[in-house]
Amino acid sequence: MSRFFMNERETLVAQALEGMVGAHGGLVDVHADPLFVTRRIPAAGKVALLSGGGSGHEPLHTGFVGTGMLDAAVPGDVFASPTALQVRAAIRAVDTGEGTVMVVKNYTGDVLNFSIAAELLAETHRVEQVLVDDDLATQREDDGGPGRRGTAAVVAVEKVCGAAAEAGAPVAEVRALGQDVVARSATLSVAFEACTNPMTGQRSFELEPGLLEFGVGIHGERGIETRAVTEAADLAESLVNPLVESVGVGRGDSVLAIVNGLGATHGLELGVAARETRRVLDGLGVGVARSLVGPYVTSLDMKGLSITLTALTDDLVKLWDAPVRTPALAW
Repeated sequence: MSRFFMNERETLVAQALEGMVGAHGGLVDVHADPLFVTRRIPAAGKVALLSGGGSGHEPLHTGFVGTGMLDAAVPGDVFASPTALQVRAAIRAVDTGEGTVMVVKNYTGDVLNFSIAAELLAETHRVEQVLVDDDLATQREDDGGPGRRGTAAVVAVEKVCGAAAEAGAPVAEVRALGQDVVARSATLSVAFEACTNPMTGQRSFELEPGLLEFGVGIHGERGIETRAVTEAADLAESLVNPLVESVGVGRGDSVLAIVNGLGATHGLELGVAARETRRVLDGLGVGVARSLVGPYVTSLDMKGLSITLTALTDDLVKLWDAPVRTPALAW
């Protein structure tokens, strides 16, 4: 018997989206063949903003479709990229003639299939891309490999770009803003327990009691080091200090701090993590101008969290504060 609340494995993603749309029917629609999600009321005369990737990270990306954020989200199977044909269909559905910006996390399958979709539409649509590669754990000194993974900074990119597009910014400006947010952002993650994939019923890795995995990925990838469990204060230091150095902020600067639950971390713990994150930043003279605390980029049922810092400007604060109404984010 399955330990997951699902029917057939093959229908998990589609049925989950049907449930989400039923709960938020005034905001979003699901398109079944090929599978993607759009705003219920299409936006007119603006740059279209589109993202997507494997399922299992909810509310990313489908929960961020709506006014002030995404026009469409394209989900793949659990931890698997959507197809190029799905992405092409979604672009066709939401492009108003002002161009489309795709927000793509840096994973081989996503990069390949979103790029193919753009190529397929090259003669009829202007499609630009923002590549999100914020995961500090996968930074390498050499040029080999695919580069840093894309993780929770994608929320900041989608919010800022969505606000700019809603305000009428042209496609080149929306793309440039997204690239700027990526350059200003870094993320580190930690897990006490790995996620269990409903497709296989298997954990992605095992940890002995008293150990944690530092630098994990959102697809259940092991981290860069296995460490002894420490108190929240020490763990926050080990996460925040490298992020501060990476984004280049110092005394008098301000950041957006995203304290993100990876799926099975309770709100009580995230509250402590947010407190300790602010304490470390305060000690460095770095202000938390804006923050977001909760499960926004999950890894199924992983017991862990990530911290993302984005160095802010006054203009970025205004775009972050702009109105947004989606299933998972609204103000």
